[in-house]
Amino acid sequence: MKFSFDRDAMIKEIAIAQEIITNKSPISILSNILLSAENNTLVIKASDSSVNFTTKIPVDVKEEGTTTVFCDKFMSILASSPAGEIEFDQEDVKVTIRPIAKKIKFQLKSIASDKFPPVNNADKVPFFDVPAKDIKEMISQSIFSVSEDANRYFMTGVYFTKKDDNLVMVATDGRRLSYASKAIAQGITDFPAAIIPVKILGCILKNAPDEGNVSLAVVDKLIFVRFGNYEFSSLLLDGQFPNYQKVIPENQTSSFQVNKADLDSALKRTTIMIDKKVSRLLFKAAPGTLTLISPETDIGTAAEEIPCRYDGPEVTIALNYLYVTEPIKVINAENIVFEFTEAMKAVTMRPEPAADYFHIIMPMNLN
Repeated sequence: MKFSFDRDAMIKEIAIAQEIITNKSPISILSNILLSAENNTLVIKASDSSVNFTTKIPVDVKEEGTTTVFCDKFMSILASSPAGEIEFDQEDVKVTIRPIAKKIKFQLKSIASDKFPPVNNADKVPFFDVPAKDIKEMISQSIFSVSEDANRYFMTGVYFTKKDDNLVMVATDGRRLSYASKAIAQGITDFPAAIIPVKILGCILKNAPDEGNVSLAVVDKLIFVRFGNYEFSSLLLDGQFPNYQKVIPENQTSSFQVNKADLDSALKRTTIMIDKKVSRLLFKAAPGTLTLISPETDIGTAAEEIPCRYDGPEVTIALNYLYVTEPIKVINAENIVFEFTEAMKAVTMRPEPAADYFHIIMPMNLN
């Protein structure tokens, strides 16, 4: 097996393969990438046994063949090599890598390609297309709310479903919930609701372009994703996702509105004094003002007042500040509204004007 390739083009592909690989042991086949050279094309595959990645790049193939190499070391070799052409030459279990512009060669041991796990075939999968910008926005509005509790594995992913002409994504950890819905499902055949692991969603978010479409398919407890020359697949999470609709308040009688930039700045200052093990921040709303207060600890306290549109009775709500700061990063609006009924009931955080996403936060005890 022998071929040459452009260093920068290869680095781009191997960087994505590294995102997939979790096993870093050089003796494990799952630490390796599969390389198949044929017809002046190199097929690259990576897997962690549940998430798979496939891509193709043009190369100059002199001898066709297939092998696997340790991904991390291959990437280190590429990163240390100068830009330009690199030659890849395999004989038996040794791979020689020679940057053409330098009098240096690296040798890597390979593992036979027949040891590499099979990658799910998507040739006959019923894909549907969605705008890349829309699906990436839905992911960004939900992914941070998944649970990190391995005992509730069915909440460690994002729930994905089709509802009439809308695609819906929901994530919750039991103390907060993020919901995003877009009317982009016209003409899409119904598919089974799925709980998608965050790893493959992160790959879409990081690598999919903002323009064009992303192709998706949900079949046989698997999700397939295509965009550009990339193809991903992942096992879905088993289990019954919570009935999120029961968590969404039907009617909240009170609300206050603040400027996003004002709130963001105040949060960065007042949370300096917060006990990070507790993460509780008090939101004290009064007509015209919102005061953020970090409860007093052995270290001290902090408070900051910002303008607020509110005309109801004074109320204090305790919230985990992380559940506020994370949505702020992805809310694309100048103003943010907090809707509530009373201090110990669910709070809805949304952009103003209202959009196709919102976040629900369960309050904490005031003391």
